[in-house]
Amino acid sequence: MERTQFILVAPVLGVLRPSTLSRSFAAAAEARAVLENELDSIRAAGTWKAERIITSKQGPQITVDCSRGSILNFCANNYLGLSSHPEVVQAGIDALKSYGAGLSSVRFICGTQDLHKNLEQKLAEFHEREDCILYASCFDANAGLFEVLLGPDDAVLSDELNHASIIDGIRLCKAKRMRYKHMDLSDLEVQLKEAQSSRMRLVVTDGVFSMDGDVAPLRGICDLAEQYGAMVFIDECHATGFLGARGRGTDELLGVMDRVDIVNSTLGKALGGAAGGYTVGPKPLIDLLRQRSRPYLFSNSLPPPVVGCATRAVELLLDSNEIAQSMTAKTMRFRNSMTQAGFTIAGSAHPICPVMLGDARLASLMSDDMLKHGIYVIGFSFPVVPKGKARIRVQISAAHTNDDIDRCVDAFIQTGQKHGVLS
Repeated sequence: MERTQFILVAPVLGVLRPSTLSRSFAAAAEARAVLENELDSIRAAGTWKAERIITSKQGPQITVDCSRGSILNFCANNYLGLSSHPEVVQAGIDALKSYGAGLSSVRFICGTQDLHKNLEQKLAEFHEREDCILYASCFDANAGLFEVLLGPDDAVLSDELNHASIIDGIRLCKAKRMRYKHMDLSDLEVQLKEAQSSRMRLVVTDGVFSMDGDVAPLRGICDLAEQYGAMVFIDECHATGFLGARGRGTDELLGVMDRVDIVNSTLGKALGGAAGGYTVGPKPLIDLLRQRSRPYLFSNSLPPPVVGCATRAVELLLDSNEIAQSMTAKTMRFRNSMTQAGFTIAGSAHPICPVMLGDARLASLMSDDMLKHGIYVIGFSFPVVPKGKARIRVQISAAHTNDDIDRCVDAFIQTGQKHGVLS
């Protein structure tokens, strides 16, 4: 019988020479110093992003570890209040019991369950598109689309203020990359003319821009796309579920559902607030994404409880538009009250209501003081928004009451007077 030989390998540190060790430790110390200096510069600029720890479920009222009692939450993407809706939560519990915690696999190996296909069908129905593909997040959906769809003979025309995930996704493709000025149809037309020699042209825009709450001019974009033979893509993360008469999104709001070719959106905001993203569009595109899209092919399937929650959220919206319609009056109550008080609110008629302050340190200090008044909001500063455009981004939810909104406005007035923003 052949004898098995065991080879003992000395620990790495034991075989390194002292001179090698000293160089290694010196390099690590130097790298640490570089990192610490970078962190110090962020603190000095007033753009440090501290993470508050929530000790309750998501909702219009939450508890955090640095405050006594419940506080009003005005900075979540929980637009429809479905994150803790009892039917949505129960659907997640039922899916957990029936299908387990997770698939331990990607979709094409052994990670596709009937509830994944059911959710994809319902999302395609919701958006009135041919087919749908699920991702772990909308960031992944944006990362997985452009590389598959566009090649070196194509051109992609992107709004300069598109979400970071769109920018990163476009960087992965080999198409000619062109940026047009924010919501500027004249500049878009100039660049469409320049791109006429390309095989395919894709105009890419957020439906709603998350930092300012402004809505893309989709009618004009679609007109230009048709005139110059381009396709249209929109990211609907901050529109799906509540914009438009039935909550279908920006394309429904502006009457162009049949003119937008591809829609990416999320399950992590209005549709239950857990996680997950998706692409809806022509069936050949969705089929191709299943074959080639790297985030889809190499990421675990969405966990069954997440799928269960999102499915029930979509079902609620397919059954009724009542929740979506409740948003408009509450949004305008906040916007009008804040404007009358003397604040500058960016955007127009969207639940994202940026209170513009300009100074990063001021935004941070005011958000801390708002917490003392029982209002949870966060200051946004560079690099999340451009330098000099710091703001506190307030987000209205269908779950907020009118009294909640009035309390938030009163706290802003008191805090604004304290910091000299209001006279």
